[in-house]
Order: sequence, then C-alpha cells, then structure tokens
Amino acid sequence: MIQGITEFLPVSSSGHLILLPNVTGLADQGQVIDVAVHLGTLGAVILYFWRDVRLALSGLPGLVTGRLESPGARLAFLLMIATIPVVIVGAILAATGLDDALRRIDVIGWTMLVFGVLLYWADQRGGTALQDRDWNSRHAWIFGLWQAVALIPGTSRSGITITAGRLLGYDRHGAAKIAMLMSIPTILASGALKGAEVVATADIQAARDGAIAAGFAFVSALLALAIMMRLLRSVSFTPYVIYRVLLGVILLWIAYT
Repeated sequence: MIQGITEFLPVSSSGHLILLPNVTGLADQGQVIDVAVHLGTLGAVILYFWRDVRLALSGLPGLVTGRLESPGARLAFLLMIATIPVVIVGAILAATGLDDALRRIDVIGWTMLVFGVLLYWADQRGGTALQDRDWNSRHAWIFGLWQAVALIPGTSRSGITITAGRLLGYDRHGAAKIAMLMSIPTILASGALKGAEVVATADIQAARDGAIAAGFAFVSALLALAIMMRLLRSVSFTPYVIYRVLLGVILLWIAYT
C-alpha cells in the first residue's frame, strides 16, 4: 500500500520503502516484495492511461522500421528516448555499488527537502503554454536526464520529472501525464532486471506473498493516481511539497542526532 500510494505522488516511493524497515525496526521486505509491488503499480498506470498505452503499442511496428509519422510511433519513440538515461545511470550505480550506499536516512532527508523545494519553485514559476501533446524529442531527452536523478533515494521519479515539465513550460496536468507515462518503460526495465534474480530464488510461499502485495499496490496506486490527476485541475503541488519538507526535516533530525 505504501508503494502504491507513493509511486505516482511526488513524494518518493523508494524513499518510503527504505524508511519503513529503518524507522519501524521491521525486517526489510526483500526483493520479491519490491518487484511485486512495482508490478502492481505498473498495472495501475497502464490501466489508467490505457488509451495512450494502446496508442504507443500500435506504434511499435513503425518504431522498429524507422517510420515515425504516426502518433503511436512518435509516442513510443519519445518514451524510448526518455528511458535511455535512467537505464544507463542505473546500470552504473548497480555496477559500482553506489545504489546500496545511497540507501541512508540522511540522504533521503536531504533529497526530500531539496527536491521538494525545487518542485515548489518550478511549479510556481512554470508556464502553462505546453500540454502533453506538445512533447518532442528534445524535451524527452531533458525529461529523461532529470528522471535519472531520481535513482537517488528520496528524490521521487514522478516529482523530478514533473519538476522538469513545469520548468519547460508544461501545465500541471500535462507534466504529470508525461511523468506517469514515462514510468511504464522505467518500471518495466527495473522489473526485468530485478525479476531475473527473483525468479531464480523465489519459492511458492514467496510467490503467494508477492501476489498479495501486488494486489494491494495495484488498488492503492490506481486510487492515488486517479485522485492526484483529478485534483491537478484545481490544486497545485504545494501540499506534496509541505509533506516532503516536513518529512525531510524530521529525517535529518533523526540522522544527525
């Protein structure tokens, strides 16, 4: 449920999942549950944006053959471009062991605080001239580079990509929609990487637990996503920023005292 609620809100799901065992003293949930809840949230975003997902899928043949004239092929191409940076940076972090070294409360505290303030600044000064249909290849690269920063726990993948969108001049709904669509290939890539390790070690009990976790993540993610996208018509990102700043201050106090 924590994964489902926080995956698409700009508050960092990975940060909250790391904090859960650190703050409560519970055992780490492990790789099986991590992969399962990500699959649950993946199902939620695919269902919510099914029309766009179907459009991108229909454009895959054109993408493979290099024909990008259709809207579907263009969307699939832009999503591919936006995913490249996070795959490269993620592979580097995994190979060097930095991904594990960054899983600390002080790191999450600082990223919660700093990137929360950055989101507020971008949301307040960002324009509204662009919508999701204005997305282009240059902006896809920029979105992708910002998304790679989210590999630092506590940054928030959706938060940092929404920040990028607002700085580029996309309206709140358009920036959030692009961020959500970008999550699909990103979650697929990370799920494939971790899933290969999990399949080799999981047993029937672990698979059953994973299925239950995926179900909870799917339902909670779908509700959180639907509520956020509806509220963005009339509410800014400020409530999420306030939450991030308060949590960041609390975590830094815990880390340094």
